[in-house]
Amino acid sequence: MTAKEIIAARAAKEMNDGDVVNLGIGLPTLIPNYLREGVNVILQSENGFIGLGPVKGEPQGELVNAGGQPAGINPGGAFFDSSFSFQLIRGGHVDVTVLGGLEVDQYGNLANWMIPGKMVPGMGGAMDLVTGAKNVIVTMEHCSKKGAPKILEECRLPLTGKGVVDVIITELAVFTVTEDGLVLEELQEGVDLQTVIDRTEANFRIPELA
Repeated sequence: MTAKEIIAARAAKEMNDGDVVNLGIGLPTLIPNYLREGVNVILQSENGFIGLGPVKGEPQGELVNAGGQPAGINPGGAFFDSSFSFQLIRGGHVDVTVLGGLEVDQYGNLANWMIPGKMVPGMGGAMDLVTGAKNVIVTMEHCSKKGAPKILEECRLPLTGKGVVDVIITELAVFTVTEDGLVLEELQEGVDLQTVIDRTEANFRIPELA
């Protein structure tokens, strides 16, 4: 499996049957491929859909997810305007949101929307999702393409949200964010503890050693 597939497969284990879930663009969209048998989630998209599903037949040009990718709609799904969509998000009706990350730190801060000096379209719905969803999961590769850690003592890029992250899932490990900082919950298969220590800037606790 690729790093992204490992991350998506592990993130799928965080989903419970009946959860209303918002998936960010990119890696998070792989998660439905790995849901456990008997676990059916209701996908919400901030551009005005709930009940998104796979494309069946010819893609419909007007039916796309928040990343602009063709999508389908499951029986019972609904369409609505952006105002209602964000009422769902801001009103706490989304059980889980899964987003990518540029940086996450030991305080649960998330930076995932811009790198200074690079053109970006804007923060989008991420700011609302990380404050409105009941559970915020960040899925990302453990280090940047240049090998720099992405789980930091403190974020350096502009924040999307402060103290909003609940779980961090990478191809190396799974962390939870607590009031006392990061806790290493598990290592991905075949990964040793020293590798995670070497590639993580942030401090974290290891329960069995505490």
